[in-house]
Amino acid sequence: MFTSEFWYPLKFSLEVAAISVIIVSFFGVFFARLLYNKKFKGKMLLETFLMLPIVLPPTVIGFLLIYFFGRNSPIGAFIEGFFQHSIMFTPWAAIIASTTVAFPLMYQAVKLGFQSVDKDIEDAAGVDGGSRMKVFLFVSLPLTLPSIISGLIMSFARALGEFGATLMFAGNIPGKTQTAPTAIYVAMESGNMGLAWAFVLSMVIISFLMLLISNLIQKKP
Repeated sequence: MFTSEFWYPLKFSLEVAAISVIIVSFFGVFFARLLYNKKFKGKMLLETFLMLPIVLPPTVIGFLLIYFFGRNSPIGAFIEGFFQHSIMFTPWAAIIASTTVAFPLMYQAVKLGFQSVDKDIEDAAGVDGGSRMKVFLFVSLPLTLPSIISGLIMSFARALGEFGATLMFAGNIPGKTQTAPTAIYVAMESGNMGLAWAFVLSMVIISFLMLLISNLIQKKP
């Protein structure tokens, strides 16, 4: 029914969102646990910085990504020297943009999950001889699993719908970096409303299912 003009952006968006979720799941759990019940000077500033992408306009995030990963930056120059090409306007640029905007949702969900764990249970496991790592792996993490799954779903939905930062940093190259959100924009600009509606309905269905699963998990006793 649809050509690669439809399937590639949708497939690419799902792949980018999936890889982004894997990355944010690791860093989200890491930072949430690292800062869990910790009190130190500057903690509020650090947590504010970690949550900043959720309130920044996508164009600001795109600008900052270009600034830090562009050819004129030390990081961008190193990447270009190592891989022989710039990271901008590549699939990895789309992944970085989606990861950046999705991370705060994962971090916040896991942080709330750790805060909801009864500390007496963790202390009891420690008294029984469990090391800090074992307590984390076999007590804290399983008890936080519903929050982690909810964070994964919300992060996936956010990464899937990323538009502004991706457009600026990864571009809109058909068959290479074009995602479903940018394809919707192009389809509307060119007057191809049938294609635009196909993307819109696909995104609505996927996002609805993600939110439904998240709500079911949160309501689970």
